[in-house]
Amino acid sequence: MSILPARLRRPANKSFAPRIKSGIVPGAIWMSFVLLVITGCGAPGEPVPPTPPVAVAVSDLIAHQAGDGVQVTFTMPGRSITGDRLLSTPAVEILRGGTKPDGSPNLKSLRVVDTIPGALAEKYFVGDKVQFTDPLAPEETKTQTGKIAIYAVRTRLSQKRASANSNIVSLRLFPVPARVASVEARVTEPAIELSWAPTNRTSAGDPLTAPVRYNIYRAELDDASTNLAGHDVSQLNLNGKLQLLATQPEQTYSDKSFEFGKTYAYIVRAVLDRNGAALESADPTPAVVTPRDTFPPAVPQAISAAVLPGETDNTLVVDLSWSINVEPDFAGYRVYRSEQPDAKGQLLTQELLPTPAYRDTSVESARRYWYVVTAVDRAGNESAPSPPALVEIAQPLQ
Repeated sequence: MSILPARLRRPANKSFAPRIKSGIVPGAIWMSFVLLVITGCGAPGEPVPPTPPVAVAVSDLIAHQAGDGVQVTFTMPGRSITGDRLLSTPAVEILRGGTKPDGSPNLKSLRVVDTIPGALAEKYFVGDKVQFTDPLAPEETKTQTGKIAIYAVRTRLSQKRASANSNIVSLRLFPVPARVASVEARVTEPAIELSWAPTNRTSAGDPLTAPVRYNIYRAELDDASTNLAGHDVSQLNLNGKLQLLATQPEQTYSDKSFEFGKTYAYIVRAVLDRNGAALESADPTPAVVTPRDTFPPAVPQAISAAVLPGETDNTLVVDLSWSINVEPDFAGYRVYRSEQPDAKGQLLTQELLPTPAYRDTSVESARRYWYVVTAVDRAGNESAPSPPALVEIAQPLQ
């Protein structure tokens, strides 16, 4: 006989299974349900946006005064502080400040004075460096004469966070010569002749107390720049293209190293030595010129003519010769014959003669002929006719 209380005895022939009445949930099951609701059945939470990258700090900043401005040069960072390669070009912020009373850099004075958007940074690349000029008013350089300015740059890929500041550079500011008013360019056969008015004042209008010299620069323009040059030369971007041709005190210069058909931009900067540094003026509007070869060779000289027997009996020929042309672009000669003393006459040479000699085998007896020779260059320019050479063939041919 069972000793269990009657309420706990298992009914005969029935399986032991607890019964849950409708609408009643035991405590353990209820707690499990609450936890599932809270945890979302183990699903992840809302996606978190990635943290924008921060570029490493620029470490090679240099600066120098360029006209009424300060030109900064540096390498654009290509990696983030975590070592990842940057997928876009960051914006650049240029900071300017001053010094403490003891002359040391006052880092708290640094303020953003210029910004280069990342999309426009390519415009300022010169080789593998970024080159940007922070403009200063002439009155500012005048009032800051001899004072030290400090510069730094930083980059930014998002509004939330910028890179650390670059290395700090400092320089003393001085008034510079006024820009050259204009440069005139005149094309001659041997040279492009440049000229400009002298510079005798600073950019702020004060008289210069020291002599100046001039740096002459030339840039060869590509097709895109050439098209722009025909509309607004002030918009030409000559960064990295300028080549220093000469430094001199005179206000004229002959460029003999040009090539016809190419397009060049010339600028001249006045230079003043201050505090051991050469300070250049700001750039004038470039003088843009495309020299065309419209200059014919020299007129052939010393034409001589002789009547000689032909290759067959009873025939004559006229043998012509003259002095040689020495132009570097010389292409050849043309020979003309006329029976009138003042007429150029008929062209005898369909092809250019490379040498200064010609034999005319088409002469007739009892005739007078006047021969002239011209020189032609590779551009197709033809010289004026030479002095005529008269030939008389009086004897009849038998």
